[in-house]
Amino acid sequence: MEMVVDILKDLDWSPLIISLKTGVTATFFSFFLGIFAARKVIKMAPGRKAFFDGLLTLPMVLPPTVAGFFLLLLFSRRRPLGILLYEEFDIKVVQTWLGCVIAATVIAFPLMYRNARAAFEQVDVNLVYAGRTLGMSESRIFWTVVVPSAGPGIVSGTILTFARALGEYGATSMLAGNIPGKTGTISQKIAMVIQDGDYLTAGIWVAVVILIAFVIIVLMNLLSGRKMKNVKRW
Repeated sequence: MEMVVDILKDLDWSPLIISLKTGVTATFFSFFLGIFAARKVIKMAPGRKAFFDGLLTLPMVLPPTVAGFFLLLLFSRRRPLGILLYEEFDIKVVQTWLGCVIAATVIAFPLMYRNARAAFEQVDVNLVYAGRTLGMSESRIFWTVVVPSAGPGIVSGTILTFARALGEYGATSMLAGNIPGKTGTISQKIAMVIQDGDYLTAGIWVAVVILIAFVIIVLMNLLSGRKMKNVKRW
């Protein structure tokens, strides 16, 4: 027990801070991009919908290292986009915190998109017709009628997106690397200390991740339960 206390005193908490910052930022971008994409795809013809739905969902079914490989090719300073960003805007993606955010956003985005799309498909179309009858614009109907009606699905998608972004490892490692205090996340820290044979420190970090995951699950259940409290169950 004393050994655990000593480790906690000397523990570098920067991986937790980096992971939380990455998770929150990636969730922010995924939230709006996911809602925008779901709104566009749901209105497409069946053929186009199937194509774009598969394209947007692809990062969820690919191994994260595959997504990281393509991101590395895209943003490398030896590639046109990487060169353009660095020379024209002084923006470096590879081995930076920005790389952490981009990798986490790409991997977590499909969860937000899929949940938002499923929630939009369950919205009663009569509510939309009523809004149009009242003279509301399409954008106002979307944000004041459709989004609130799809609230539970959107909330679930947001929480799951944050959880996925928080624990992302494969794509983040390939694009951002593992620079202590800069791009080193909790997942990378666990892998690193395991390689060093420090199972006690790894166990402490695992306990931190489990605690965060449990809080996320409880929060999702509470929010979902609040929306369903008036629903009669069999």
